Amino acid sequence: MIFKNNYSKFLSPTDLVVILFFSLLTLLNIIFSSKIEYWAIIIIFNIVLIISILLLAKKASLSKHPIWVNLHYYYVIPLIFITFKEIYVIISSIHSVDYDSLLISIDHFIFGLNPTVFLFQFANPILTEILQIAYGTFFFLPIVLAIEFHRTKEYDKFHFIIFSVVLGFFLSYLGYLIFPAVGPRFTLHNFETTNIELPGLFLTNFLREVVNAGESIPSGTINPIAVVQRDVFPSGHTQMTLIVMYLSVKLKSKNKLFFLIDGSLLIIATVYLRYHYVVDLIGGLLFMILTMFIGKKLFNWWQLRNNKPTFEYKS
Repeated sequence: MIFKNNYSKFLSPTDLVVILFFSLLTLLNIIFSSKIEYWAIIIIFNIVLIISILLLAKKASLSKHPIWVNLHYYYVIPLIFITFKEIYVIISSIHSVDYDSLLISIDHFIFGLNPTVFLFQFANPILTEILQIAYGTFFFLPIVLAIEFHRTKEYDKFHFIIFSVVLGFFLSYLGYLIFPAVGPRFTLHNFETTNIELPGLFLTNFLREVVNAGESIPSGTINPIAVVQRDVFPSGHTQMTLIVMYLSVKLKSKNKLFFLIDGSLLIIATVYLRYHYVVDLIGGLLFMILTMFIGKKLFNWWQLRNNKPTFEYKS
């Protein structure tokens, strides 16, 4: 009913993806209600969120006031993290098995060794500091890219960036639901001695703690492997960074050199810093390709359905 022409005209392709994904999460909470402790609260939250998006989209479209318009553009930034946490609750409730052994076996089959263990011989504080800082830029890269085109009022590019990023995150979350895993810092290495084995210079420990807190294991957590988020395959860091790098080139970003350099360091950091197996990076690449393939078709289908201009890359 909400997608009838008299209402769907207010919704952006990004709104559509958010509504569909939270509808899926609601369905999962219903199916696994016997295992998810707070399923009813989560469902109520999801329904309120969907209704809020519908109202916000209509308000922004009709009023044209900058506050409502910008809120409609950027509400997805905190939503990405909120969704990440809901996925965490679902995974921790319905899964009892991690797939790290499978991922380790694939890495060993491809390389004949464990890449994170191999890379340890090249570790030094300067390199660790550089890569930890690059890793820490992950969440900001798509925001910086989107704001660049927002400021230049290239709204077709801006909307497509936001849409692609949201779709990419949601697809990676589906990967976590199917293949939960904790990563090599817990399985192939001793998580408790990471700061000792991979010391940085000034910011490494702080940035590492920020990452850990975001993954539900703040400093002092007892038995962190039991509560850490299962967010290894695919490597969302790789997937989303590749999306940003790709779009920065295709859309002729003035900052594409920065995105390419920082993005490359970030992807290397995922393995060097022991967050991911190499097979996760391969998965991230495949999910990036899937995101861009599906994304363009879905974006343009929704635009055409509502008599709005489609989006094409310029040569």
